[in-house]
Amino acid sequence: MSISILRTADAWWAVTPTGAAKVATDATTTGELLADGLAIAAASASTGNVPVDTLALVSPVTAPCRVVAQMTNYASHVTDTGGDPGTVPLTFFRKASGSISGPHDDVVRPAHVRLLDYEVEIGLVIGRPMPVGTSVTDDNLADYVAGLVVTNDVSARDVQLPQTQFYEAKSYPTFTPVGPALVLLDADELKRFTDLRLRLRVNGELRQDMTAADMIYQPVRALQALTRFQRLEPGDLVLTGTPVGTALSAPPKPVQFIASLLPPATRWKLFFQGQARNPRYLKDGDVVEATVATDDGMIDLGVQRTIMRDAA
Repeated sequence: MSISILRTADAWWAVTPTGAAKVATDATTTGELLADGLAIAAASASTGNVPVDTLALVSPVTAPCRVVAQMTNYASHVTDTGGDPGTVPLTFFRKASGSISGPHDDVVRPAHVRLLDYEVEIGLVIGRPMPVGTSVTDDNLADYVAGLVVTNDVSARDVQLPQTQFYEAKSYPTFTPVGPALVLLDADELKRFTDLRLRLRVNGELRQDMTAADMIYQPVRALQALTRFQRLEPGDLVLTGTPVGTALSAPPKPVQFIASLLPPATRWKLFFQGQARNPRYLKDGDVVEATVATDDGMIDLGVQRTIMRDAA
């Protein structure tokens, strides 16, 4: 049975039917908490007497940690940009863990960023050491993935695209909101991964709505590839991609062909002029709500609600 773990600035909490119960632990990091299974079990079995909505939540994934993200990983997202999902390779990029923020913190857009985008994603939280060469299978996935979190892979598109790499554009402070809960799952629950539905709304308007069944590479495949070269530790975070519905839009094929004949500087100038007219990019004051849950509500990672603010 799943256990929802919350974190405040000074404590860890387990959600119970009657509220939240403090976890009796000295853990200060997510990795340390996951090693204290007895304390988690005791808290989840107790009578929680603190109303959850009174807690000032911070990210249940602590930094520093590794934050690794899959690149394009939803068939709907690939098809929307005119691509072929069958040709998409399994690749990764890194984000700075300094980009992690809480589930209700403001997302702050740096002054030089014009095109700020959103990407609701399911985050895998690693539960035990995974040295290079670890064998990951359908049968042992739950041994390594302790739980799941809602994440938003916030992206500065006008930084990302000309650089043709993702690190800076996705690593500014507050560009990885995480939570509200770290939901610990057992093996049977984790087998329902493809039933999870990702939704993201901006100012109440539904922008993204797709189940994880649309993923090109499911977590087992992703972790098999990742552990060929990357060690992972308890508390590390792996983002698994986003479905169709982001603000970024690709120009029609004829326009792409014509643009390919232009010098790069001219091509990018025209592209960003077009994107600047796109009203879907985030603006100061926009409210972003992201959720991940099964349609029957048996697994629910909670509601992440953030507000976009321009840097002062």
